[in-house]
Amino acid sequence: MNRLCVTSRRIPSTIKQTSIKFNPCSIIAVPTRKIHTASSLRRVPIPAKSFSTRTYTTDSNNPTEEIEYEEKTHIRNLAIIAHVDVGKTTLVDCLLKQTNTNTSKLESGKVFSMDSLSLEQERGITIMSKLTTVSYQDHTLNIVDTPGHADFGGEVERIMGMVDGCCLLVDATEGPMTQTKFVLSKALERGLKPVVVINKVDRETARVSEVENEIFELFINMGATDEQMEYPVIYASARQGWAVSGLADEKANMNPLFEAMLNHIPHPRVVKNAPFAMLVSSLDYDRHLGRILTGKIYTGDIKVGDKIRALSREGVPVEEGKVSHLMERIGVERVQVKQADAGQIISIAGLSKAGVTDTITLPKLTEAIPAKPLDPPIMSINFLVNDSPLAGKDGKAISSSQLKARLSKEVESNVALTVHPSENGDAYEVRGRGEMQMAILIENMRREGMEFQCSPPRVLFKENEQGQQMEPIEEVTIDVDNKYGNMTIDLLCMKRGAEMLEYKVHNEKARLVFTCPTRSLIGFGSEYRTKTHGDGIFNHAFLRYELHRGKLESQRKGMIISLAGGVATAYALRDIEARGVLFIGPQTPIYEGMIIGEHSRDADCEVNPARAKHLTNMRASGSEEAIRLELPKQIPLEEALAYIEEDELVEVTPKYMRIRKKVLSSSERKLIQRKQK
Repeated sequence: MNRLCVTSRRIPSTIKQTSIKFNPCSIIAVPTRKIHTASSLRRVPIPAKSFSTRTYTTDSNNPTEEIEYEEKTHIRNLAIIAHVDVGKTTLVDCLLKQTNTNTSKLESGKVFSMDSLSLEQERGITIMSKLTTVSYQDHTLNIVDTPGHADFGGEVERIMGMVDGCCLLVDATEGPMTQTKFVLSKALERGLKPVVVINKVDRETARVSEVENEIFELFINMGATDEQMEYPVIYASARQGWAVSGLADEKANMNPLFEAMLNHIPHPRVVKNAPFAMLVSSLDYDRHLGRILTGKIYTGDIKVGDKIRALSREGVPVEEGKVSHLMERIGVERVQVKQADAGQIISIAGLSKAGVTDTITLPKLTEAIPAKPLDPPIMSINFLVNDSPLAGKDGKAISSSQLKARLSKEVESNVALTVHPSENGDAYEVRGRGEMQMAILIENMRREGMEFQCSPPRVLFKENEQGQQMEPIEEVTIDVDNKYGNMTIDLLCMKRGAEMLEYKVHNEKARLVFTCPTRSLIGFGSEYRTKTHGDGIFNHAFLRYELHRGKLESQRKGMIISLAGGVATAYALRDIEARGVLFIGPQTPIYEGMIIGEHSRDADCEVNPARAKHLTNMRASGSEEAIRLELPKQIPLEEALAYIEEDELVEVTPKYMRIRKKVLSSSERKLIQRKQK
């Protein structure tokens, strides 16, 4: 059993029989490690308690009060953290199957039960953190599946206060990557005890011993404590459904991983007879129940019908209400319960304004649970009302008020985003972590029937104490065939202001590590995959702010811009095609100022794609020949955002995505250019 050294709060002797604000996080607890065996852990019955504000009685002879604790040995709260595409969701699905927990919704393994969002299933990545609960040997394991992409790091940060330990998943071939360092640093800062799982050890390319050494070095570099360094290592193949504590052991099921979780992840240790307090870590909506708040109960207990209050991070009251529904997880489904106790992760319905990082507590309490602030955003995009000539033809929600309401709703659940309205109210600056995070938000809004426009991503700079400009720097890790190594160095170091930290070669595969300005990585991923014919694997994560590295050279050619509105014709596009690469095909609706292609030269080119062939009474030789055009280039949303420049916008509708100039009129653009000169 874990032993904790407790420092009680000292109360001034002048206070006599006075109620004190209760802060469950004011107790300093330092765990000392002692290994549990599965047989020594048993389920503890939870008695019902009454709700009251705790009163401390002190005098000069008794300055402190003894605090009693309760051990919740039957509960484990943990997060699965890893780099992208390591197999987190596959592992959680395997745990659900082997414990026979709500696997009826799995379609023969084709759709992951945890990846419930349509975009997650389409892209094969985890976007939102999700909670699931499994039972193993009379123990309850609350497991949170977290995203692996760096742009969704806010999802990882916000759930760290909800768990007591973590399961670090590492690929047996790739080893620790950039995002591995990020998620592990957040876990170690919170004092979480890890269990290391090396996944995909069944592959021929697995290098288990080397990866183990790399993980050990990573823990040392991250400043792990002695306790955190005593992590167990489990070898697994989530796809095949087995885990072992030794490579020579029998590969039968996931039981060794379950045992490691029970033995090494601490169980909740809560203050007895303390008032109810819960920190909200996630937010969801239900058409019948309304707003659903999910989080960990730090102290006390709660039941349906109790009166509660929501406090902001600063302790300001948000609202008061009553618990209408109380739910816990069984597998991936919510099940209603009548009562919940400290140490559990539960969902509450009954409040309409409370959000993520708010504290849910009793009406008499006034002190919030401290919520650690998230890392600041490093990039912003302006969302504007669609004012193009084709506005309103596809979408239902096109007004500024509808755009504001949708972005405000997103910020409530996605704590890594912030929204700042412009002075005139027709644009909203959304700040976040990266291109993919912004692209996911835009795609969700588009599918909901909204129309709007987006500016190019803009990096957020800072100033240091000396007034010097600072910019965000990211750590870039690239895995590619060694033959592309020199080209990679040239692309990043010579053209994008990067500095190389590492170059390792293993079996004709090279791993290159750089530090690079965030602004130079916008749009780099798609360009690099094209240059390496799909062989290059590009990953990046925010590292720190550094002094500005100077101006970077332009990476883009000129644009082909429409001079007229109407519908594009094959007759006109046949002649325009020779000037560059087209983004549109025949019969595409167009308007003046719309960008229809990329010019082969650096300067912009203005054309008339709506020009039609004049009809005459004469027939010429060859006039009946069919016009053959190359297929237009399709630009994905993330690439379009990175592709445009400061004087351009991306127009987004439920059916179309168009690129346009901010100023549509050709004569007005030329006038602006003359004034700038």
